[in-house]
Amino acid sequence: MNRVFSGIQPTGNLHLGNYLGAIRNWVGMQADFECIYCIVDLHAITMPHDPKALAAATRDMAAGILAAGVDPARTILFHQSAVTAHAELAWTLMSVARIGWLDRMIQFKEKRGKDTEGPSVGLYTYPVLQAADILAYRATHVPVGEDQKQHLELARDIAIKFNAMYGDILKPPLPVIGGANNVGAARIMSLRDGTAKMSKSDPSEASRIDLTDTADAIAAKIKRAKSDADVLPATAAGLEGRPEAKNLVAIFAALSGQTVDTVLNDYGGKGFGAFKPALAEITVAALAPINAEYVRLRADPGHIDAVLRDGAGRAGAIAAPLLREVYDAVGFLR
Repeated sequence: MNRVFSGIQPTGNLHLGNYLGAIRNWVGMQADFECIYCIVDLHAITMPHDPKALAAATRDMAAGILAAGVDPARTILFHQSAVTAHAELAWTLMSVARIGWLDRMIQFKEKRGKDTEGPSVGLYTYPVLQAADILAYRATHVPVGEDQKQHLELARDIAIKFNAMYGDILKPPLPVIGGANNVGAARIMSLRDGTAKMSKSDPSEASRIDLTDTADAIAAKIKRAKSDADVLPATAAGLEGRPEAKNLVAIFAALSGQTVDTVLNDYGGKGFGAFKPALAEITVAALAPINAEYVRLRADPGHIDAVLRDGAGRAGAIAAPLLREVYDAVGFLR
């Protein structure tokens, strides 16, 4: 069976963007792939963070992933820092990756902003660690969105370069674009700004729907979500230039399993006064069971820790032989 690797940062509670953009796809992939999912806490410390909150955020993320339907009995779920092969392989791969490759990474430029001195070296080399995450498990496939394509290409370049230098050891991974089992990965935007991704870092809680939100909170956030004065168009083409309307329709389509055109076939010509209550109803129905399971899991942190420890042991057993091959290939004395 082909093997999938994917990771997510421990940003605390999952929100609707995480769920529709990645986690729902992770759940679907369990039917067709051997899946390894990682909470990437090593990546989390490349940016300013609260050390006291990191462990709790890692548990919260694990609870959300499990509540959404990832099954630890058939899928490996662990936190990155628990498997030392990630950091060890990353250091070796830094001797293969080229500065010019990293200089072209768009996400580093975006996160750095105008601060040309302040970013950490870890933020700059983040893509090499990300490559190590994938290559340590000989993953055949990696689910990616538009904003991660460049990082996957770098992982492939590093693997190909390493193999040319030391022999055919690393497996260049292939992308999975568009989701598994015909369930697409949706790019969900802020409820306050249709041009910005839904994000936990947004100071406004009204910008996102957390998977821990109550039904009343979800309904209130959708009611207040930014829209526009026009009625909904009859086709998807009519949403161009209307980012907030496009985002709300995309959420409805993703949660209902319909295409955007099918949604607009029902709601075209209607205003948001009619559309938003329907969107709130379908969102509450989709998230209610996840919310209930999340609450149950968070009440038992010992269980979450046990799942992560078990996953780390299973992940480490897969990564260790690969790391030994790499160390032998580069000539380390063992």
